[in-house]
Amino acid sequence: MFRLETGAPLKGVRLIKNKEFLSKFGLRAGDDADFTALLYNDDDEIMATGSLCGNVLKYIAVDDRAQGEGACASIVSQLVTHAFGEGKKHLFLFTKPKNEDMFKALSFYRLVSTADVLMMENTRHGLDKFLDSLPRCEGTAGALVCNCNPFTNGHLYLMETAAKQVDCLHVFVLSEDRSMFPAEDRYSLVKRGTEHIKNVFVHRSEDYLISSATFPTYFLKETADAAEINADLDLTLFAKRIAPRLGITKRFVGTEPFCPVTNAYNERMKLILPQNGVEVVEIPRLDNISASEVRRLMVERNYEAVRQIVPKVTYEHIMGIK
Repeated sequence: MFRLETGAPLKGVRLIKNKEFLSKFGLRAGDDADFTALLYNDDDEIMATGSLCGNVLKYIAVDDRAQGEGACASIVSQLVTHAFGEGKKHLFLFTKPKNEDMFKALSFYRLVSTADVLMMENTRHGLDKFLDSLPRCEGTAGALVCNCNPFTNGHLYLMETAAKQVDCLHVFVLSEDRSMFPAEDRYSLVKRGTEHIKNVFVHRSEDYLISSATFPTYFLKETADAAEINADLDLTLFAKRIAPRLGITKRFVGTEPFCPVTNAYNERMKLILPQNGVEVVEIPRLDNISASEVRRLMVERNYEAVRQIVPKVTYEHIMGIK
């Protein structure tokens, strides 16, 4: 018989023992777990574990002695139930590619995999439905992915320059609400600020582009070690699933002299996307304008300086919320 325990999050001895258990399976637990479920045997040994990190299930491992005993199903069930209780309905799961059939039986479906990691979601054809909702265009299609926290003249220059090089440009604004400016505000500013560029289509990225699901360390720029960043999963998902469906053959990025995480991501992009038929076009940053500089000026209440480096729609929005 197994005993189930949960923690939100784990602390002390239980956290240490859980990390030791995961290490046996070649898994290194981060500090991002919001909720963890564990199964113990009568000798108080961990037999299975799994964690919920935002809307992502990961760090799932089952002792050989518990295989075939429903241990994995029990862990996943606990994590899904907890997620649903918090209103998180769209869930993702990370595991090793060899485990695909086991988690498919638990109603998770393949999104994409690299040599080391398989990404699954609990919605059948979820990505396909998202892509089907986006417009198509004739001719050469390009893409640009941005956070725009907030939308600056630098972002606008990047979009205007990119749009001149393709017949249509898909601009994906990150939907993750982990920035100073809320996701809907950022999306609205970009959409309104690019209305004059007739071949630009602005989309919400949902969970499929640079999100906590596909690339969690993007949002840990202050502490992340760029040498340890692994953006391959996010880029592989874009290259193999998103770009082909939308006919995207160019992805545009601005040069990144400030943030080591974004720079490391861009370098991986230059390696992975061309292997899948997507050219990476790097555009020099306009006057070294950055969204972080806008946020700094806002803290200083230097709104005249802000006005000089953001589009009119952004300036009016900032003046309305200051």
